[in-house]
Amino acid sequence: MIQRLSILNALQTALTRSRIVVLAGPRQCGKTTLARQLLAEDSVNYFDLEDPAGLSRLEEPMTALRPLKGLVVIDEVQRRPDLFPVLRVLADRQDMPARFLILGSASGELLRQTSESLAGRMERIVINCFSLSELGAEVEQSLWLRGGFPLSFLAANEGDSVSWRKNFILTLLERDFPQWGVRVPALALQRFWTMLAHYHGQTWNAAEPARALGVSESTARRHLDLLTDAFMIRQLQPFHANIRKRQVKAPKIYVRDSGLLHQLLGIGTLKDLLSHPKLGASWEGFVIEQVLMAEAHDEAFFWASHQGAEIDLILRHNGRMFGVDCKRTDTPRLTPSIRIALEDLGLERVVVMYPGIKRFPLSKQVEAIPFRVIADGIPLFG
Repeated sequence: MIQRLSILNALQTALTRSRIVVLAGPRQCGKTTLARQLLAEDSVNYFDLEDPAGLSRLEEPMTALRPLKGLVVIDEVQRRPDLFPVLRVLADRQDMPARFLILGSASGELLRQTSESLAGRMERIVINCFSLSELGAEVEQSLWLRGGFPLSFLAANEGDSVSWRKNFILTLLERDFPQWGVRVPALALQRFWTMLAHYHGQTWNAAEPARALGVSESTARRHLDLLTDAFMIRQLQPFHANIRKRQVKAPKIYVRDSGLLHQLLGIGTLKDLLSHPKLGASWEGFVIEQVLMAEAHDEAFFWASHQGAEIDLILRHNGRMFGVDCKRTDTPRLTPSIRIALEDLGLERVVVMYPGIKRFPLSKQVEAIPFRVIADGIPLFG
C-alpha cells in the first residue's frame, strides 16, 4: 500500500484542534483508505453511507451519534445533508466527548452546506489522487499516462487501467451524480466532458460547447460547474493586474486527472500519447496539478494578455507571487512572456518546468527546473 504520510499527519493534527474535520476529494482518490487508518471499518463509530447498513443506523441520527465517544467517521456525507445541523449540535457540547471526521466527494454543495451549518466548528482538508512526491520520480511516465487514481495507477497492466477509468467515468455519470441530486442525462454529460477534454489547457468559452450540444450557454456553464464540484475539472482563474494591457478574463479549463483526460481522448498507451495532438496540453496540465499538490500556496491563477504574453501558473503565498511556466522542450529559454510577466506582475521568481535532467538559471529571477525534482519534496521557491 502506498503510504500517504503527509496527508495522514495533516488529518491527525486537524483532529486534535478541530471538533469537525471535513476530508474532501474526488471519488476513489483514497479518502476511505485514509479514514480506515484512523478508525477500523468495523468500529461502531464508523458510518459508511454507501452501505445500506450504515444508512439505516443513521435513521435517527441524534440517537445514533449522541452516545459515541472518541473519533466518529461518516463516509460519503453528501448523501445525507440533513446530518449537518445534527453535527453542529453535537460539536457544541461543552465536554466534547467526540470529534467527527466527515468524508465527501462533491465539493460545491458539500462545502456550501458545511460552511453554512458548521461555521467556526470545522477544518477542511482537500486531497487529490496520488502525486509524484508520494510515488517517486521513477514512475513519472506511468503516473502521467494512467493518472493518479489509486486503482488506475496500480492496475496490473495498461488494459486493466483503461478498463477501470472507463468504468469510473460511467459510474460517476450514471450512479453517483443521480444520487447527488443531478438531473442531467448521463449521455449528455459524457458528451460535454469529452468536449472539455479537447478544450484542455484552453480558455473557456461557453458559446462553442453550447452550440455543439444544442443547449444554452448558461446550461453549459452549469455542466462545467457540476464537473468542477466533483473534482473532475479545474477552472484555473485568470489573474488581473492593474496594468494597461488588455488581459484575458475567462478561466482556463483542465481535466484534473491526466488518466481521465487520456481516457476521454481515446489515448490508451504511451505511444498513442506521444503522437497525439494534445501531447503538450496534457503534459502542461499534469505538471500544473503536480505543482499545486507539492507547492504551498494560498491562491493559484494563470495570466495572459491579449497581446500574447502568458504565464501558465501564478502562485500567491504569504503575500508573495511566483510564476511557473511549463515547457515540454529540451532547451528551455527566457521568453518575452516571462520578461513581461516579471515586469508587469511583480513576480519574485519564475521557474520553467521542463522534462530534462539539469537545473540551471536563465536569468537572475528565472530558473529552469526538471519536472522530476517535484518528487524530492524540495520547495521550488525556497
